[in-house]
Amino acid sequence: MEKAIEVKGLRKSFKTTEVLKGVDFEVEKGSIFALLGSNGAGKTTIVKILTTLLKQDGGTAAVNGFDVTSKPDFVRQSISLTGQFAAVDEILTGRENLIMIAKLRHLQNPRQVADDLLKRFGLTEAADRRVSTYSGGMRRRLDIAMSLIGKPQVIFLDEPTTGLDPEARIEVWKTVKELADGGTTVFLTTQMLDEAEQLADRIAILHEGRIIVSGTLAELKNLFPPAKVEYVEKQPTLEEIFLAIVGKKEEK
Repeated sequence: MEKAIEVKGLRKSFKTTEVLKGVDFEVEKGSIFALLGSNGAGKTTIVKILTTLLKQDGGTAAVNGFDVTSKPDFVRQSISLTGQFAAVDEILTGRENLIMIAKLRHLQNPRQVADDLLKRFGLTEAADRRVSTYSGGMRRRLDIAMSLIGKPQVIFLDEPTTGLDPEARIEVWKTVKELADGGTTVFLTTQMLDEAEQLADRIAILHEGRIIVSGTLAELKNLFPPAKVEYVEKQPTLEEIFLAIVGKKEEK
C-alpha cells in the first residue's frame, strides 16, 4: 500500500527534556491512524513536526512523499490541521467562515464551495447564524469542514473531541469515518481509547517518547491472553443510557 506518512527515528527535545526518543511509524493512504498517549506523551509535538510547525532534532519525516524539513511548502499544500479547540470566527456566520477560507486559498466560486460543505456536514439550516450560537458539535463540524477546503490529501486531527458531550463526539466520529471513506488520510491523536477503537484502521501507542506498540485493533488484542469465557449479563454503559434517553426526548 502507498504511504501517506513515513516517520523514522524522530527525535525532539525541549531544553533538557527529551520528548521524542526515536519514533517510527507509517500511515497508509486513505486510512485512519490513531496515535494514543497520555498528556505530555508527545502526541502534539509529532503533529507539529509533521505539519511543519516545529523542526525535529533528529530523524526524518515525510508527508505525501515530501520531506517536512526540505520541502515544507509542498507538505503544507497537501495537508490540513484541526487543533484541540475549534478555530472558527464566532462573530461570522458558518457560511462566512467557509467563504473566507475559500478566498484565502484562492479557490474559484467560494460561495459554491461553502454551500457544498455546509450540505455535506449538515449545517445548511444554521449556515446564516453566527457561530457563537452553535453547539460544540456544530462548531467542531464547521472547523473540520473549513479544514477540508482545497481538498487536502491528509488531515491532522489533534484530540478533535476534547470537551464535547457524547452526542457531539458521535457526530465527529461519523464525520471522520466519512472523510476516510472519501479517500482522505486521517491522522488522529486522542487519549480516549473508545475513540481509537471506533475509528482507527491502525493504532500506535506513544509512551515516554517512543512507540511501544503499533497495529490493528485485532493485532493489539492478540497481544493479550485469550479471555476466559463466562456468562455475564451485559449492562448498558452510561453513554448508551444517555443517548437512548435523549433520543426518546427528541422523538416526542
